[in-house]
Amino acid sequence: MANTIDIIFWISLFLIFYSYAGYGILVWVLVKLKSTFKSRERGVGSRASETVHPYPAVALVVAAYNEEDFILEKIQNTLALDYPKDKLELIFITDGSNDNTPAIVAQFPQILLLHQPARQGKVAAMNRAIQHVQSPLVIFCDANTLLNTACVREIVKHYEDTKVGGVAGEKKIMQQGKDAAAAAGEGLYWKYESFLKRLDSDLYTTVGAAGELFSVRKSLFEQAPEGTIIEDFVQSLKLVINGYVVRYEPNAYAAEAPSASIKDEMKRKVRICAGAFQAMVLLKELFNVFKFPVASFQFISHRILRWTVCPVALILLLFSNILIVIMGGNLFYQAVLVLQAIFYIMGITGWIYASRNIRLKAVYIPFYFLFMNLSVFIGFNRFLRNKQTVLWEKAARQKVA
Repeated sequence: MANTIDIIFWISLFLIFYSYAGYGILVWVLVKLKSTFKSRERGVGSRASETVHPYPAVALVVAAYNEEDFILEKIQNTLALDYPKDKLELIFITDGSNDNTPAIVAQFPQILLLHQPARQGKVAAMNRAIQHVQSPLVIFCDANTLLNTACVREIVKHYEDTKVGGVAGEKKIMQQGKDAAAAAGEGLYWKYESFLKRLDSDLYTTVGAAGELFSVRKSLFEQAPEGTIIEDFVQSLKLVINGYVVRYEPNAYAAEAPSASIKDEMKRKVRICAGAFQAMVLLKELFNVFKFPVASFQFISHRILRWTVCPVALILLLFSNILIVIMGGNLFYQAVLVLQAIFYIMGITGWIYASRNIRLKAVYIPFYFLFMNLSVFIGFNRFLRNKQTVLWEKAARQKVA
């Protein structure tokens, strides 16, 4: 009995460590080794030839649903992008919007407005918009984000490599003044995710793109099945299944404000988690480690363990640790239990404050970690009951000056 509990404890501890830290360390080492071997192959003193990046035609597709409060700022940001105007095709699709969003977009003749009263979700909007794209490259971004001016140029340079089927940009959370504490957990999470995406891309391929900023070759765009919840993630990994890679470009980023409340953030997280379980079914080919050895390793290590095993491992680690200490566990087990207790107390304290829309930096990181793992359980329940609609109920975002 004692040996079984010990095994559960150590396996749970290993899985949690590997998923949130160990994988990043391992990939960092692999990327360094890869870089070393490549340097030796090129030879000492060799120089890579400089390439002049052309300006291929690009379509920027923005999906907007009831964004009248922000859409003008989004349009101004889009028009300020540093890319030849005759090479940049602008398409805003506002299907289902019943506010002034379509009317505001219609004031700008340089933008192609696509609108129909029926609301069928972002997947249907993307599938409809792609039919109007004339350019060979497409960039999708959300209406509630602001892009850096060099964004398009930084993305298209990757397409000089014919193996590249898509490019993922970076997602940033805006932080300022007193709102910085509110964005601490969300912002730190995306900073760490960006770090892992850069490593993944350097090793082989980025494991999934965020819909805030994602690009694909139009010829490779695969319409997501109706009802797909996280279409950006599925679309990017379908490229990998079809033999291409997805590059990560940190110098192309989409910035958005943090969620206005924990309730709004919970809506978003639960939806993503429900979509994650659906995505595992749609991307089942990626579990074939013999066909996709590196991609499968990345997919399982970076995504699947966090979505499936880690939330359960957290529970098993706590209860096995308690039982071991009760049965006379040594100082190490006692110390781990104390650390777990402190962590959970901090997380619960953060949750209490966050539920009152007060977010304290000191406890917000533990809270956000627990919050993400709880969202997995709720999302899994919605997936099993088929209760997560593809129609996104827009979460409120903080106003950032």
